[in-house]
Amino acid sequence: MNYETNMKYDSVMADQIDEETRRKRRRLLLIVGGIVLLAIIAFGVIRFMKGGSATDQDTNQVPLVTVAVPGQEAVTRIANATGSLAARVDMPVGVVGEGGRVIAVHVQPGDWVGAGQVLATIERSVQSQQIAQLAAQVEVNRADAKLAQNNLDRAKALVADGFVSKADIDQKIATRDAAVARVNVAIAQLNQMRAQVGRLDIRAPDRGLVLTRSVEPGQVVSGGATALFRIAQGGEMEMRALLSENELAALKVGTVAQVTPVGVPQSFEGRVWQISPVIDATNRQGFARIALSPNPALRPGGFANAQIAMAKVSAAVLPESAVQNDEKGSYVYIVDKNNKVQRRRVTTGSVTPKGLAISSGLSGDEKVVLYAGGFLNVGETVKTKVVNSNEPRR
Repeated sequence: MNYETNMKYDSVMADQIDEETRRKRRRLLLIVGGIVLLAIIAFGVIRFMKGGSATDQDTNQVPLVTVAVPGQEAVTRIANATGSLAARVDMPVGVVGEGGRVIAVHVQPGDWVGAGQVLATIERSVQSQQIAQLAAQVEVNRADAKLAQNNLDRAKALVADGFVSKADIDQKIATRDAAVARVNVAIAQLNQMRAQVGRLDIRAPDRGLVLTRSVEPGQVVSGGATALFRIAQGGEMEMRALLSENELAALKVGTVAQVTPVGVPQSFEGRVWQISPVIDATNRQGFARIALSPNPALRPGGFANAQIAMAKVSAAVLPESAVQNDEKGSYVYIVDKNNKVQRRRVTTGSVTPKGLAISSGLSGDEKVVLYAGGFLNVGETVKTKVVNSNEPRR
């Protein structure tokens, strides 16, 4: 009896506990649901107060990019070249005469010299004695010629008296003429020796700048030896710029170029004065010779860079920030009429004060992304802000 009573009691208590648990669960669900509902209402009120919508939020998330329509403008095509500096006319100066021992050198590299100026003097003591000997021989022959002339004059005075025959007169005339001829021969020999002595002086063939000197006092030199001096005629220099055959074909004599020697911050203006008529069959290149005015910074043998102004072309000009590069070359991002980002392959040309000239790939009426192109993806929708492509970035 007690056992059955206990079973009934336990059953009643279990039912009461389950009912209580279910009431607590329902109360918890109602509280949670109320909190969620209040949160949704609050979110809606906030959105309503801000006057926004889901569509507006999506629109605000579209990136804003700065674009420009570059158009087309006249751009001077620039050819970049490298090469060596040299004297425009390099004059090697050596021994003209028979040579001898150098007794004095009168100039140093870097000196300016005039045409005919003595650069070095060669010892001439033997030649001086030969000159004296020939000068004396001239006087001897002149004395003989004078005596022959006097004999002829006296003979002519005696012809009328019959003391001298016509044959004697002819003989004396021949003697006089031979004496005069010997005088002329002696004078010619003397002048020849003086000219040879004059050639012992090593002289500048023309006005110019002394580049090198390879002779010292006491050195013995001879005719046909290597050059003792090198002179740049007029001091004029040139750069021998190496260009491709395509660039040479478009180049003209008189074209302006800016030459910058290596290690020198200054550039020098020159003009192309000669274009190589021959192309190297190995590297398909040739030389353009750019004339330069004298300047101490222009040293023959030095290396230099040149920017040569070629023909003017019409091209779009963009800031460097607009042009991207990869392993395939250069490209830009443009925004089409649907505000979608597109990638366009381009070829860059010369660098101008306004930016990079685009030689191919753009017609000039596209909207080109100026900045942050590396963060965009092809096909992405963007908003655009159109500016002048030459405006500085803020």
